[in-house]
Amino acid sequence: MSTTVIDSALSPELLAAEQPFQEVTGAELAAPLLDGGAIRYANLDYAASAPALASVTAYLEQLLPYYASVHRGAGYASQVSTSVYEHSRNVLRSFVGGRTDDLVIFTRNTTDSLNLLAGCIPAGGEVLYLDIEHHANLLPWQAVPHRSVVARPSIAATLEAIEAELAGGQVALVAITGASNVTGEIFPIAETARLAHRYGARVVVDAAQLAPHRRLDIARDNIDYVVLSGHKLYAPFGAGAIIGRADWLDSGTPHLAGGGAVKQVRLDGVVWTTGPARHEAGSPNVLGAATLARAAEHIAQLDEEAWQQHESVLRGYLIERLEAVDSVTVHRIFSGEATPLDAIGVVNFSVAGYDAGLVAAYLSAEHGVGVRDGKFCAHPLLNRLGLPSGALRASFGLGSRLEDAARLADGVAALVRDGLRHDYVVESGRWVPAVETRAFPEWAPATPGTAGAAPCSLG
Repeated sequence: MSTTVIDSALSPELLAAEQPFQEVTGAELAAPLLDGGAIRYANLDYAASAPALASVTAYLEQLLPYYASVHRGAGYASQVSTSVYEHSRNVLRSFVGGRTDDLVIFTRNTTDSLNLLAGCIPAGGEVLYLDIEHHANLLPWQAVPHRSVVARPSIAATLEAIEAELAGGQVALVAITGASNVTGEIFPIAETARLAHRYGARVVVDAAQLAPHRRLDIARDNIDYVVLSGHKLYAPFGAGAIIGRADWLDSGTPHLAGGGAVKQVRLDGVVWTTGPARHEAGSPNVLGAATLARAAEHIAQLDEEAWQQHESVLRGYLIERLEAVDSVTVHRIFSGEATPLDAIGVVNFSVAGYDAGLVAAYLSAEHGVGVRDGKFCAHPLLNRLGLPSGALRASFGLGSRLEDAARLADGVAALVRDGLRHDYVVESGRWVPAVETRAFPEWAPATPGTAGAAPCSLG
């Protein structure tokens, strides 16, 4: 593997991006290479799961001794955990700019949140969504009355198509992504909300990708519901949340049937409670909610201008480098825009003549770079983009640095110029080195598990 060399005559903005914007856990993780060496792991897969912020990891160490069951425990640790858990709701509400009476319900992730909301749609109301959505914001609506809209080449034309569907009546909810998990392009959520409300509909924003990269203010933008995931927001433990108007949530089908979600239980019936408890049956994910809230507090304190510049510089640098390589195409949804749309730190690309999975395996094994490949749980969009077998996605975050992007660009250029240095084969649907020399840590299983071996990102 060739050594990455960064031009010494860099602009001040690029020089600043040589360092991570914030400290994350695992930033100096060493990745073994097929040639027997090792290199600092270049994590360019933030859009799948972001590493925990170092401040979140430190907070977790403080919190763990107090971890206990919440709400009905009289013990000291239970009281501390309950206080932390309920305070986390207030933090999340503030983080997204929520209204004082908005409910905050903790879930497992964005997918869980949207499935919960699907059980709260008023009878007879339709859900309207675009074909650019992640499956999490597409599949739950197929169980209720729904209609879909194919995104047009421009934002303006897409909004016109949405309005045409709204004008037909019956639409109760418009479900829209805040930022594409495939290309990073940001959709105008405030304008979408104005359209929806004009025709008596509400709007839910899938902010799984947007929230880790941009400030949200759902009260200002009149967004009815927002959903997000902790694992993309620099928090571990698989917690998510839905924040929004109480009436639908208070009258909707309880998301889980069980303890804590009830006012009264008989052997042959139940009276459900209202508020967050209605949908949070069972023992909650206290540590997940607490670390999600702590990550949100940290991000809320960032210098927004410097934060956005760091990400924008890295994204622009990578796109420029990739587009300079023959056979590489950078993909966009809204190709008809006069100027490029605002976008988060996500770059989607393909290399002509190479399967995306093979390129991803090569980048990992020969360059220590982690990217995502496949269809990114967005099959309708990838098919429409002419990528039925998938593409590659590099995604940045607070811990990213210029050398990560440079090493990816160098690796792709070397592939196009020189080809593969090692042989690769397909096993269980994934490209892997024909001769694997890299070892897992001593404490880890020798080989990855194969349960559920066809994730939605593949086919």
